[in-house]
Amino acid sequence: MAELKERLRADLTTSIKGRQQLRSSTLRMVLAAITNAEVAGKQARELSDDEVQAVIASEAKKRRESAEAFTGGGRHELAEKETAEAAILADYLPEQMSADEIAAVVAEVVAQTGTAGEGNRAMGTVMGAVQPRVKGRADGAAVAAEVRRQLGG
Repeated sequence: MAELKERLRADLTTSIKGRQQLRSSTLRMVLAAITNAEVAGKQARELSDDEVQAVIASEAKKRRESAEAFTGGGRHELAEKETAEAAILADYLPEQMSADEIAAVVAEVVAQTGTAGEGNRAMGTVMGAVQPRVKGRADGAAVAAEVRRQLGG
């Protein structure tokens, strides 16, 4: 069994015993999403730690997007709940890269591939080389925006 999934289960037990309702419900939700991912497809199987991490990242992103939507709709109490859930999930993800770190990685890839000044034509080439380096540590939209900026597109 994946260590990360085991850690989630142990933390769920601890939060239930400590009567931490928000943490318990958030961990239950992410464990359910992991189970759904395991049984999806033709054959049920255990997920690896990387796959579990991808599910957690997806759930955290959903929470951030929901918080933005609730804030835009004037539902601040719901936005706060979504933000709190995203913060709980962030504990199980690697530390996110700063904008400067993303810019440095993109600049390095642009220099290596020789795509400077080619605009959006080189977007796929650069993104394909950048994504493995930042996987799980940076939001794809932020990376794409930085690539566009550096390519002059």
